[in-house]
Amino acid sequence: MAGNRKSKVGARERKKTATRDRIRAAASDLFARRGYAAATMRQIAKRAHVGLGTLFNYAEDKRDLVFLIFNEELNATTDVALASPRAHDSPLDQLMAVFRAHYQWLAAQPELARILLQELTFYSSGKQAATFHSIRKRLINGVEDLIRKAQQAKKISSREDAALIARHIFFVYSASLRWWIASPKPNPRKGVEDLRQLLKLQFRGLQPQ
Repeated sequence: MAGNRKSKVGARERKKTATRDRIRAAASDLFARRGYAAATMRQIAKRAHVGLGTLFNYAEDKRDLVFLIFNEELNATTDVALASPRAHDSPLDQLMAVFRAHYQWLAAQPELARILLQELTFYSSGKQAATFHSIRKRLINGVEDLIRKAQQAKKISSREDAALIARHIFFVYSASLRWWIASPKPNPRKGVEDLRQLLKLQFRGLQPQ
Protein backbone atom coordinates (compact mmCIF):
# COMPACT_ATOMS: atom_id res chain seq x y z
CA MET A 1 0.00 0.00 0.00
CA ALA A 2 2.79 2.41 0.94
CA GLY A 3 4.45 1.73 -2.38
CA ASN A 4 1.24 2.54 -4.26
CA ARG A 5 0.83 5.82 -2.37
CA LYS A 6 4.41 6.85 -3.16
CA SER A 7 3.87 5.93 -6.81
CA LYS A 8 0.71 8.05 -6.98
CA VAL A 9 2.43 11.00 -5.30
CA GLY A 10 5.35 10.67 -7.70
CA ALA A 11 3.01 10.59 -10.69
CA ARG A 12 1.19 13.72 -9.46
CA GLU A 13 4.45 15.60 -8.99
CA ARG A 14 5.64 14.61 -12.46
CA LYS A 15 2.34 15.79 -13.91
CA LYS A 16 2.63 19.14 -12.09
CA THR A 17 6.18 19.58 -13.31
CA ALA A 18 5.17 18.79 -16.89
CA THR A 19 2.26 21.24 -16.68
CA ARG A 20 4.48 23.97 -15.25
CA ASP A 21 7.06 23.40 -17.98
CA ARG A 22 4.39 23.66 -20.71
CA ILE A 23 3.09 26.89 -19.20
CA ARG A 24 6.60 28.35 -18.98
CA ALA A 25 7.33 27.42 -22.60
CA ALA A 26 4.01 28.80 -23.85
CA ALA A 27 4.39 32.10 -21.97
CA SER A 28 8.01 32.52 -23.13
CA ASP A 29 7.04 31.93 -26.75
CA LEU A 30 4.04 34.26 -26.76
CA PHE A 31 5.80 37.05 -24.84
CA ALA A 32 8.73 36.90 -27.26
CA ARG A 33 6.66 36.66 -30.46
CA ARG A 34 3.62 38.81 -29.72
CA GLY A 35 4.98 41.08 -27.03
CA TYR A 36 4.19 41.19 -23.35
CA ALA A 37 1.32 43.66 -23.69
CA ALA A 38 -0.43 41.77 -26.52
CA ALA A 39 -0.23 38.25 -25.11
CA THR A 40 -3.18 37.20 -22.94
CA MET A 41 -3.58 34.64 -20.19
CA ARG A 42 -6.20 32.85 -22.28
CA GLN A 43 -3.82 32.56 -25.25
CA ILE A 44 -1.08 31.23 -22.99
CA ALA A 45 -3.42 28.64 -21.45
CA LYS A 46 -4.47 27.50 -24.90
CA ARG A 47 -0.87 27.23 -26.11
CA ALA A 48 0.06 25.24 -22.99
CA HIS A 49 -2.97 22.93 -23.42
CA VAL A 50 -4.34 23.70 -19.95
CA GLY A 51 -7.52 25.28 -18.70
CA LEU A 52 -7.52 28.91 -17.64
CA GLY A 53 -8.22 27.83 -14.06
CA THR A 54 -5.16 25.59 -14.10
CA LEU A 55 -3.02 28.46 -15.37
CA PHE A 56 -4.16 30.62 -12.45
CA ASN A 57 -3.02 27.89 -10.07
CA TYR A 58 0.54 28.61 -11.21
CA ALA A 59 0.44 32.38 -11.74
CA GLU A 60 -2.00 35.10 -10.68
CA ASP A 61 -1.41 37.30 -13.74
CA LYS A 62 1.02 37.95 -16.59
CA ARG A 63 3.55 39.57 -14.27
CA ASP A 64 3.53 36.44 -12.12
CA LEU A 65 4.07 34.38 -15.28
CA VAL A 66 7.25 36.33 -16.05
CA PHE A 67 8.71 35.15 -12.77
CA LEU A 68 7.44 31.61 -13.28
CA ILE A 69 9.51 31.65 -16.47
CA PHE A 70 12.64 33.10 -14.88
CA ASN A 71 12.83 32.05 -11.22
CA GLU A 72 14.29 28.61 -11.82
CA GLU A 73 16.99 29.88 -14.18
CA LEU A 74 17.64 32.93 -11.99
CA ASN A 75 18.17 30.68 -9.00
CA ALA A 76 20.64 28.51 -10.93
CA THR A 77 22.44 31.59 -12.29
CA THR A 78 22.73 33.00 -8.78
CA ASP A 79 24.29 29.72 -7.64
CA VAL A 80 26.90 30.06 -10.38
CA ALA A 81 27.42 33.76 -9.64
CA LEU A 82 28.02 33.33 -5.92
CA ALA A 83 30.49 30.50 -6.56
CA SER A 84 32.49 32.57 -9.09
CA PRO A 85 34.64 34.94 -6.94
CA ARG A 86 38.22 33.83 -6.23
CA ALA A 87 39.58 34.47 -2.74
CA HIS A 88 42.85 36.09 -3.94
CA ASP A 89 41.12 38.58 -6.28
CA SER A 90 40.45 42.21 -5.37
CA PRO A 91 37.00 43.05 -3.95
CA LEU A 92 36.07 44.77 -7.22
CA ASP A 93 37.10 41.74 -9.30
CA GLN A 94 35.14 39.46 -6.97
CA LEU A 95 32.02 41.58 -7.43
CA MET A 96 32.44 41.63 -11.19
CA ALA A 97 32.68 37.83 -11.20
CA VAL A 98 29.32 37.69 -9.41
CA PHE A 99 27.55 40.14 -11.68
CA ARG A 100 29.12 38.87 -14.92
CA ALA A 101 27.13 35.63 -14.65
CA HIS A 102 23.86 37.58 -14.70
CA TYR A 103 24.85 39.72 -17.67
CA GLN A 104 25.79 36.65 -19.69
CA TRP A 105 22.53 34.89 -18.79
CA LEU A 106 20.29 37.84 -19.68
CA ALA A 107 22.16 38.58 -22.92
CA ALA A 108 21.05 35.21 -24.27
CA GLN A 109 17.37 36.25 -24.18
CA PRO A 110 17.22 40.08 -24.28
CA GLU A 111 13.54 40.39 -25.23
CA LEU A 112 12.39 38.38 -22.23
CA ALA A 113 15.06 39.97 -20.03
CA ARG A 114 13.61 43.42 -20.75
CA ILE A 115 10.19 42.20 -19.64
CA LEU A 116 11.67 40.75 -16.45
CA LEU A 117 13.53 43.92 -15.51
CA GLN A 118 10.48 46.03 -16.32
CA GLU A 119 8.10 43.94 -14.24
CA LEU A 120 10.18 43.32 -11.12
CA THR A 121 9.70 46.91 -9.92
CA PHE A 122 7.30 46.83 -6.95
CA TYR A 123 6.81 43.08 -7.44
CA SER A 124 5.73 42.11 -3.93
CA SER A 125 2.71 39.84 -4.34
CA GLY A 126 1.94 36.84 -6.48
CA LYS A 127 2.50 33.11 -6.40
CA GLN A 128 6.10 33.50 -7.58
CA ALA A 129 7.02 36.61 -5.55
CA ALA A 130 8.38 34.88 -2.45
CA THR A 131 10.72 32.74 -4.53
CA PHE A 132 12.01 35.74 -6.47
CA HIS A 133 12.63 37.81 -3.34
CA SER A 134 14.47 34.95 -1.65
CA ILE A 135 16.79 34.68 -4.68
CA ARG A 136 17.43 38.43 -4.70
CA LYS A 137 18.11 38.42 -0.96
CA ARG A 138 20.58 35.58 -1.42
CA LEU A 139 22.46 37.62 -4.03
CA ILE A 140 22.59 40.72 -1.82
CA ASN A 141 23.69 38.62 1.16
CA GLY A 142 26.46 37.17 -0.99
CA VAL A 143 27.66 40.66 -1.89
CA GLU A 144 27.48 41.65 1.78
CA ASP A 145 29.63 38.66 2.71
CA LEU A 146 32.26 39.66 0.15
CA ILE A 147 32.32 43.22 1.49
CA ARG A 148 32.59 42.10 5.12
CA LYS A 149 35.51 39.80 4.31
CA ALA A 150 37.22 42.63 2.40
CA GLN A 151 36.79 44.92 5.42
CA GLN A 152 38.26 42.30 7.72
CA ALA A 153 41.22 41.85 5.38
CA LYS A 154 41.73 45.65 5.29
CA LYS A 155 41.09 45.69 1.55
CA ILE A 156 38.29 48.22 2.07
CA SER A 157 38.85 51.16 4.38
CA SER A 158 35.21 52.16 4.83
CA ARG A 159 33.76 51.41 8.25
CA GLU A 160 30.19 51.66 7.01
CA ASP A 161 28.02 48.65 7.72
CA ALA A 162 28.67 45.90 5.16
CA ALA A 163 24.93 45.49 4.59
CA LEU A 164 24.59 49.17 3.63
CA ILE A 165 27.54 49.00 1.25
CA ALA A 166 26.13 45.84 -0.33
CA ARG A 167 22.76 47.49 -0.84
CA HIS A 168 24.43 50.49 -2.50
CA ILE A 169 26.39 48.18 -4.81
CA PHE A 170 23.23 46.26 -5.65
CA PHE A 171 21.40 49.49 -6.52
CA VAL A 172 24.20 50.53 -8.90
CA TYR A 173 24.19 47.06 -10.46
CA SER A 174 20.39 47.07 -10.91
CA ALA A 175 20.35 50.49 -12.58
CA SER A 176 23.32 49.62 -14.78
CA LEU A 177 21.63 46.39 -15.85
CA ARG A 178 18.51 48.26 -16.98
CA TRP A 179 20.57 50.84 -18.87
CA TRP A 180 22.47 48.06 -20.63
CA ILE A 181 19.52 45.80 -21.55
CA ALA A 182 17.72 48.74 -23.17
CA SER A 183 20.28 48.85 -26.01
CA PRO A 184 19.25 47.19 -29.31
CA LYS A 185 21.91 44.46 -29.04
CA PRO A 186 23.13 44.27 -25.44
CA ASN A 187 26.72 43.07 -25.34
CA PRO A 188 27.51 41.43 -21.99
CA ARG A 189 31.21 42.30 -22.16
CA LYS A 190 30.45 45.99 -22.64
CA GLY A 191 27.76 45.89 -19.95
CA VAL A 192 30.16 44.37 -17.43
CA GLU A 193 32.86 46.89 -18.27
CA ASP A 194 30.44 49.78 -17.82
CA LEU A 195 29.41 48.42 -14.43
CA ARG A 196 33.08 48.07 -13.46
CA GLN A 197 33.64 51.77 -14.20
CA LEU A 198 30.63 52.73 -12.10
CA LEU A 199 31.74 50.60 -9.17
CA LYS A 200 35.26 52.01 -9.40
CA LEU A 201 33.77 55.39 -8.56
CA GLN A 202 32.22 53.89 -5.46
CA PHE A 203 35.41 52.12 -4.39
CA ARG A 204 37.67 55.12 -4.98
CA GLY A 205 35.28 57.75 -3.71
CA LEU A 206 34.86 61.24 -5.07
CA GLN A 207 36.66 63.15 -2.35
CA PRO A 208 40.23 64.39 -2.93
CA GLN A 209 42.95 62.18 -1.47
